[in-house]
Amino acid sequence: MLRLYDTRNRQVGPVLPEGARSMRMYTCGPTVYRHAHVGNFRTYVLSDLIRRVSERQRIRVIACRNITDVGHLVDAADIDPEGEDKVLAQARAEGRTGLEIARFYEAAFLSDAATLNIRPPEHSPRATETIDLMIEMIAKLLEKGHAYTAPDGSVFFDAASFPTYGEISGNRLDRLRPGHRLEGADPRKRFHADWALWKPADREMTWDSPWGRGFPGWHVECSAMSLRFLGEHIDLHTGGIDLRFPHHEDERAQSDSAAGHEVVRHWVHGEHLLFDGRKMAKSTGNIVLLSDVVDAALDPLAVRLALLEHRYRQQMNLTWDTLRAADKTLRRWRSRVAGWSESPSRAMPAERVSAIEAAFDDDLDTPLALRLLRELERDDAIAPGSRFEAFLHLDQILGLDLSIDIGRAPSLPPGAAELLRQRERAREARDWAASDRLRDELAGLGVKVADTSEGQTWSAPGGGGAVDVPR
Repeated sequence: MLRLYDTRNRQVGPVLPEGARSMRMYTCGPTVYRHAHVGNFRTYVLSDLIRRVSERQRIRVIACRNITDVGHLVDAADIDPEGEDKVLAQARAEGRTGLEIARFYEAAFLSDAATLNIRPPEHSPRATETIDLMIEMIAKLLEKGHAYTAPDGSVFFDAASFPTYGEISGNRLDRLRPGHRLEGADPRKRFHADWALWKPADREMTWDSPWGRGFPGWHVECSAMSLRFLGEHIDLHTGGIDLRFPHHEDERAQSDSAAGHEVVRHWVHGEHLLFDGRKMAKSTGNIVLLSDVVDAALDPLAVRLALLEHRYRQQMNLTWDTLRAADKTLRRWRSRVAGWSESPSRAMPAERVSAIEAAFDDDLDTPLALRLLRELERDDAIAPGSRFEAFLHLDQILGLDLSIDIGRAPSLPPGAAELLRQRERAREARDWAASDRLRDELAGLGVKVADTSEGQTWSAPGGGGAVDVPR
């Protein structure tokens, strides 16, 4: 049974009770005002891995991942109605409407998620299409005494009404300091840690409500959508570590106050992803998109494999060298699977496969799982047909398309064709030292070269026999 680290309880434990056959999982989705970078996708690969491991255990997963297309301000902590919505800010910059921006970047996100083999959720509600749910929830919180209105039409959550606030992040109410505002403390609030559920405004992407025209606060969106699509008992809530506070603290307070009990059983967070030792940010110029990986002639699933090389709750530093290494491993595994597919099928090595599956079950110990998989790859004492069945079985969890080269003609990795041409010219010039050096370089790319009476031939990842080198 899958065991994960619960951020709220500070311990690893079973995600589901013994005998449970279904799991309800909510994941905070993207704010669709720009392209999601590879760091953003670490959270979604985490949720997908949880889903795949659970489904291999015959657990039915009902997942919900929202689309935030309104309400997320440029400064997420800003409750000023004049604060600019991220979607609208980008719309102004690109000369399009907010809805056009949201739909464009939503489509881009879904395309990238599919490219990374992230299975789609059963529910993917948009904030702009569920405003009625948020208004209903705010009304319920007001009725139960967990929220209050301000004269300008704002509605705030009363943080003091939820005494267990801070259990996820450790940021207790009595330790929170007021935010920095030029004009001092917000006079509309009873307590400086209260947050806005409804913000008055009369501009694009606003709606009528019992408190006047405006738009919902970012935090209330996930509460309303998760309760509507997954119900009042949610097994697992996932997100990036940066969402622990204030987003998930606020969401927990809202949901539990509306339902009257603890809604989410387990909170699971993925750690930050750095690139070249720095946080991915537009200001630092090190944003890496999935399209950048493809433009570098790397398989986009090399990103997924690189993410699996580290445990989800450990900070990870991704580099281009890391991605190139993952791409090389991915191509080699696909080549091995294609080669093994030509051997008679054999039963999987049960103990080896069970050990790898146990690593996944143990708080998603993906580094151990991959190390055991590499050992299996190298163990020639195990029949090729047996390794073939094991790799395909485990790829249902890995999601790396390891069978994609079966039946394909041999193909050269990037740069290999030019090296082959250089080697052919070196042999024609009887430059044997250069010929040997180029053979070694090709071997480093996974290309084996053989010299025959009719010229050199090669064999490469994804192929069967050697073929003549192209002129």
